[in-house]
Amino acid sequence: MSTAGVQQHRVLLAAPRGFCAGVERAIRTVEEALDRFGPPVYVRRQIVHNPQVVADLERRGAVFVAETDDVPRGARLVLAAHGVPPRVRERAHARDLQVVDATCPLVTKTHRETQRFAAAGYTVVLIGNLEHDEVVGTRGHAPDHVVVVAHPAEVDEISVPDEQRVAWVSQTTFLAEDVAAIVERLRRRFPALTDPPSEDICYAVSNRRAAVQIIAARSDLVIIVGARNSHNSANMVPVALSAGAEAAHRVESASELLPDWLDGVATVGLSSGASVPERLVREVLNWLAAQGYVEVEEVVSTVETQIFAKPRET
Repeated sequence: MSTAGVQQHRVLLAAPRGFCAGVERAIRTVEEALDRFGPPVYVRRQIVHNPQVVADLERRGAVFVAETDDVPRGARLVLAAHGVPPRVRERAHARDLQVVDATCPLVTKTHRETQRFAAAGYTVVLIGNLEHDEVVGTRGHAPDHVVVVAHPAEVDEISVPDEQRVAWVSQTTFLAEDVAAIVERLRRRFPALTDPPSEDICYAVSNRRAAVQIIAARSDLVIIVGARNSHNSANMVPVALSAGAEAAHRVESASELLPDWLDGVATVGLSSGASVPERLVREVLNWLAAQGYVEVEEVVSTVETQIFAKPRET
């Protein structure tokens, strides 16, 4: 974008940014379990996709494990926000683990949609990344009925027993425009395609992308704070570029910032993924201030009020 007439060296800070309701719920679940029962509290995989959050909880006594078999029999286990296939719960209960399910309610909604479609004899096209934790969990609810698709071209390779009984659901953090492109291709191939009852894309992911689009249109450079394995954080980089930013980078923390990125840059846009603590954003702001980007304007696109109830121990 042209910087003519724009005040030099400022930051446009996107809002909303950072923790969504599902992430806050998952982290709070582990913290409250530690407060109530004391350490150790075991957590399967990363509670959310952010290493700093994981490290903070480890310091408080959380123990992160790869699988339920890594947990001592009878111990307390928290299931992460991304959801799990049923076999994980079955194995946990077989080992007498006290399970607290911190799966995001929006992910649970996708699980239920998948189960209902499968029970009705549909092939379910799950739009998402095959190896993402959320997709692994959703697929596990009806493995014989689910086909995972990440790109429109893959639609042509799908084989189904009944072309009149095909439905689709999506990973909650997938790019909305990518979902739309795949659904369009699906509908051309399967005209009787059945949609999910309501939107699968996470409201918070959509809100953060919309906020990035607004600041990117006014920025030379956009910085997204987010972990390497955070799908929603990574996706905001192409969103920023397509919205008008000349450059965009994802960083896990301020330590990854490079001064060369600021060459010729008057306005920096800044946001963060849905699993990023605000302190990491503040560290980036401090780094930018040290480079002369002292003026900060918060650009609010919407105000989020969503709150999820606490999970129950099962």
